[in-house]
Amino acid sequence: MVVLAASIITKSGKALVSRQFVDMSRIRIEGLLAAFPKLVGTGKQHTYVETENVRYVYQPIEALYLLLVTNKQSNILEDLETLRLLSKLVPEYSLSLDEEGICRMAFELLFAFDEAISLGNKENVTVAQVKQYCEMESHEERLHKLVMQSKINETKDVMKRKASEIDKSKIEKNRGDKGGFSSMSGPRRIESSFSDMSISSSGNGFGSGSGFGLSTDLDSSSKSKGRPAASATAPPKGLGMKLGKTQKTNKFLESLKAEGEVILEDVQPSAILSKSSLPPSDPITLTIEERLNVTIKRDGGVSNFDLQGTLSLQILNQEDGFIQFQIENRDIPGLSFKTHPNINKELFNSQHIIGLKDPNRPFPTGQNDVGLMKWRIQGMDEASLPLTVNCWPSVSGNETFVNIEYEASDMFDLQNVVVSIPLPALREAPSVRQVDGEWRYDSRNSMLEWSILLIDQSNRSGSMEFVVPPADSSAFFPIAIRFTAANTYSDVKVVSLTPLRGDGAPKFTQRTQLIADTYQVV
Repeated sequence: MVVLAASIITKSGKALVSRQFVDMSRIRIEGLLAAFPKLVGTGKQHTYVETENVRYVYQPIEALYLLLVTNKQSNILEDLETLRLLSKLVPEYSLSLDEEGICRMAFELLFAFDEAISLGNKENVTVAQVKQYCEMESHEERLHKLVMQSKINETKDVMKRKASEIDKSKIEKNRGDKGGFSSMSGPRRIESSFSDMSISSSGNGFGSGSGFGLSTDLDSSSKSKGRPAASATAPPKGLGMKLGKTQKTNKFLESLKAEGEVILEDVQPSAILSKSSLPPSDPITLTIEERLNVTIKRDGGVSNFDLQGTLSLQILNQEDGFIQFQIENRDIPGLSFKTHPNINKELFNSQHIIGLKDPNRPFPTGQNDVGLMKWRIQGMDEASLPLTVNCWPSVSGNETFVNIEYEASDMFDLQNVVVSIPLPALREAPSVRQVDGEWRYDSRNSMLEWSILLIDQSNRSGSMEFVVPPADSSAFFPIAIRFTAANTYSDVKVVSLTPLRGDGAPKFTQRTQLIADTYQVV
């Protein structure tokens, strides 16, 4: 099979999205696409048209055509399978299947086509895999950027302190020259060599030295030189202008914050590293993580439930790598496990023990997590959800009253819950009449965020009421929900560790977390 091009065109032959997969001239591709509408007859049930040189395989999408141009030697069954995959990808990226919606998401569709077809041949991928490959989310990259920003902020603080010391020394020098106190307050040498500072740009985000890789001798030199601070009787020249600029800058930053912008300079270094991202303190660390992808219908019921779990391992020392793990989990219908190819599957299936096929080899060691096992749960009903959210908009006169309530399951204690409700375009923030928790209005994205720090036995249900100008009920959907929990659906855990060499078992730590990846009410 060789796919020459994949396109989304109008019935008049205008190409909205077109991706070429072989070496052909642009004029040739445009000519093939322009000829297609003339070849398609009305009232025919065929999904392909053949010419002397190429084959057109197509599928109508409302007022448009999804079109594959292949050579005549291509397998028609494979062509149709490729067409079906692309037809599932198009509505995933474009909510409105018209000319405007397709053009708005043209680049995303092109990237998706590239993941589905490579060099004219169909890739063995699913819709979920294509979306994952296109997103390319990287926790390590985000962490690295945050750490780098914290180092930059620390460097700015050091520069400000040194600049302040220089200004003070200049003031004292001027006072000494005028009042004869030069012997007491002579100019002090400020060692501000930036060669003492090193900001690492390595992949792991940490410098080679202690802390974050940023060091300076300013504090020690200031203490050792020990000079009484002199108070200036008059402000330095231009100080009033500097204060005015600072106040204007602060007001500008506050206005940006009010519009929902995140000011990176406000990020504190101590808040950069979360507990889960701290380096392990025990010889062995096991991470159990489940990620939820759920779509709930606004009128009740679940249209999609997909849970994917992973068990990963991190060992610091190679001598601790000769081990086996005893696993336990809750018995859930539809729960299926898959182990890494190097894991002894017979041992796992018979005794629920994770160990390598070759017991003479240790588990890999280092700073990177090693995946041992993954599992999946699909198709659970609404009663199994950790959190449900109901939205009730009602128009009364010139106002729309919106009542939102949540109900949480007894199975989980949810942390850092954020419910994001889209709003119609507003000139000012909505009027929140009642709320269990906190709320914030993001005017830039026209979004109302309702946050609850912790949902446990004391607050399994809660509500919020706000008022906006008249709006259609569909304007408040889809509602996006984010949360985490310290326990999981499968309740997978390591109950014991057996060393294969030596006497005592090394100490190990387990980290367990449930994360809502995509959790929506539509």
